[in-house]
Amino acid sequence: MGKRLGPTGEFFKRRDEWRKHPMLSNQLRHAAPGLGIALVAFGIYLVGEQVYNKIYAPSPSHHQQQQHSLSQSH
Repeated sequence: MGKRLGPTGEFFKRRDEWRKHPMLSNQLRHAAPGLGIALVAFGIYLVGEQVYNKIYAPSPSHHQQQQHSLSQSH
């Protein structure tokens, strides 16, 4: 036997019944299957790109040498 709800508990139980209606539960999951996996994959891609750019970014002195050589060739 469960604990008997008082008048306040009954009030809130009735107020929350709409949240359990089958038309409202898991609508986003059914509307966009795979969205969660796609968001996780995109997040991993963004983090990987930032790490790659930090590891393999050319040094500022290398960038200045390229500009200098380009201006001399013109």
